[in-house]
Amino acid sequence: MNQLRHQFSQSAGSRLRAWFIAGLLLLLVCLTPLPAEAVSVSPKLEEQVLQVLRQHPEAILESVQLYQQQQQAIVQEARQQFLYQMQSDPEALIGQSPTSGSALTNSKGEPKILLVEFADFQCSFCAQAQPAVKQFINKHPDQVMLVYKNFPITAIHPEAMPAAKAAWAANQQGKFLDYYEALYKRQGELGEALYVSQAEALGLDMEQFERDRNSTAAAESIAADTQLATSLQIEGTPFFALKDRTFSGAVQLTELEQAFALVQPT
Repeated sequence: MNQLRHQFSQSAGSRLRAWFIAGLLLLLVCLTPLPAEAVSVSPKLEEQVLQVLRQHPEAILESVQLYQQQQQAIVQEARQQFLYQMQSDPEALIGQSPTSGSALTNSKGEPKILLVEFADFQCSFCAQAQPAVKQFINKHPDQVMLVYKNFPITAIHPEAMPAAKAAWAANQQGKFLDYYEALYKRQGELGEALYVSQAEALGLDMEQFERDRNSTAAAESIAADTQLATSLQIEGTPFFALKDRTFSGAVQLTELEQAFALVQPT
């Protein structure tokens, strides 16, 4: 009798697992944007799956938790690969991004440590962090290189994209850092008048500036940075990566110095 109960329990458990898997498949099918003719689910099967899910709602929670864990693992792996590339192939990671210098090695021929910043010109936290970032880079010019990645959060910052394009254009004439600093200092004035007046104040070739900021190349560069930020699941700005560490928010100089002390070679 006990053996029969055990067999029945195993059979019921197997059926439940089978229906739950079917339910997940059904949910995936329903959420997948396929043509109507490519999806065919019988009403009877659908009702059976829904009935099982009603009877065992905890299975849905467990599957959601498992999915979240899997997504976290994917994000962790992506970030680890990003941090590895910062050290193994910095030139490829930098690409066309603005930097605080051109040399990847210091005066001793040693590789510089990259400080990668993902930022939004209309983000108040980015503006708060900018003075500390500037002080930090100025203090360690032979050891650290700033790499700026655009991540304009356009859903809440309408001037983030125009500002990013204007700064990209300034970078084409070697004036990114000056322009970057000015936009953050005058963040409350972001708009067409500021973009033009600041370019003129820096002595930029205005015809080239206009051409560059409205170019496909500017849009593609910013889109590539945004895609990278999205793949790393960066949810807000500013976001920083320094060697094998990541941190975010309106950082202070002391925080940057503490992180730097931890990543320097012994």
